[in-house]
Amino acid sequence: QVQLVESGGGLVQLGDSLRLSCAASGRTFSSYAMGWFRQAPGKEREFVATMRWSSASTAYADSVKGRFTISRDKTKNMAYLQMSSLKPEDTAVYYCAAAALKLLPVSKYEYEYWGQGTQVTVSS
Repeated sequence: QVQLVESGGGLVQLGDSLRLSCAASGRTFSSYAMGWFRQAPGKEREFVATMRWSSASTAYADSVKGRFTISRDKTKNMAYLQMSSLKPEDTAVYYCAAAALKLLPVSKYEYEYWGQGTQVTVSS
């Protein structure tokens, strides 16, 4: 049973940085892609970033490119989302997700496993 548990969310100010963590368990993730999505109130869940677990190749949404960095620590089975230059429009619940046998999936429908989410609020 794959389990994903996010942590690291909180209330920050405009321009601050924050690092989200995702603890992954229950599977060997070498053939998986790990992704981050976010959902603001009243909006659809949207793609933020994804990474191939094995190769560390990445893809980002245009809205976060240059500000957010996805990474992983294989030894700890952890995925991370380093967020900098945060803006109020980055406010959302952030979800970690895992997709088997995918390259760099950007659609939420390609992910089989999801965490419970962590709230990020950016105040101006």
